[in-house]
Amino acid sequence: MNYHLFQMINAGAGRVDAVDDVFEWAAIWLIYVLGALAVVPVLRRGRSAAGPTLRVLASLGIAFGLGRAAAALSTEVRPFQTHHVHQLIPHATGPSLPSDHATAAFTLAFAVGAFLSRRWGVALTVLAAIIGFARVWTGVHYPGDIAAGALAAVVAVATVAVAARLHRHRFRSRPERV
Repeated sequence: MNYHLFQMINAGAGRVDAVDDVFEWAAIWLIYVLGALAVVPVLRRGRSAAGPTLRVLASLGIAFGLGRAAAALSTEVRPFQTHHVHQLIPHATGPSLPSDHATAAFTLAFAVGAFLSRRWGVALTVLAAIIGFARVWTGVHYPGDIAAGALAAVVAVATVAVAARLHRHRFRSRPERV
């Protein structure tokens, strides 16, 4: 199923240069736009953004840790290593699962949505989905690699959210010392 979805998406690559150019740009550079846009809700909140920003950063750390663990356990290599694909951007060989781009993009999007601004989180999630699609279109990832990155993001953000909630509950329920 993963390879079949990959074929369906990647089959469009190489047919219309202008479309390929857009997806090549999105596969390489849109992650930087997403990262810059993720700063906007931080700046809008000012000083009250310190705690939420730390939760976003913690989410990124956990997601990348999960990604490294998944990559170490996975035997899946990049699509261009084992199949004839329309590879539009250069990429080193190696583990394909999960996509680091998807992990970063979805983690930023979900964490911003959970901790800073739902509206910005939705907008960033759209950009993360475009990045994921572009990584498949350009032939460097399978759809499952993108889904694995999104799953790592969900687990990381949920872990941080639960930890933050437990910490707040614990802090509030402490008896005052006299």
